Amino acid sequence: MELIHETEVVCPHCGETFPLQVDTSQREQTLIEDCSVCCRPIVLTIHCRPGEIESVSERAG
Repeated sequence: MELIHETEVVCPHCGETFPLQVDTSQREQTLIEDCSVCCRPIVLTIHCRPGEIESVSERAG
């Protein structure tokens, strides 16, 4: 089973979409990622099952 999956993230600052690789071996995770377009921080809350991303929520960091 492939545990790394890619999802699209929408930046709450500039509205641009960029890809993000997620390790689905953890059920819930909170990450801070910089937008690949405007470089501002984004707080991501990700819920997963092994091999599947259930939900991703973005908010300004």
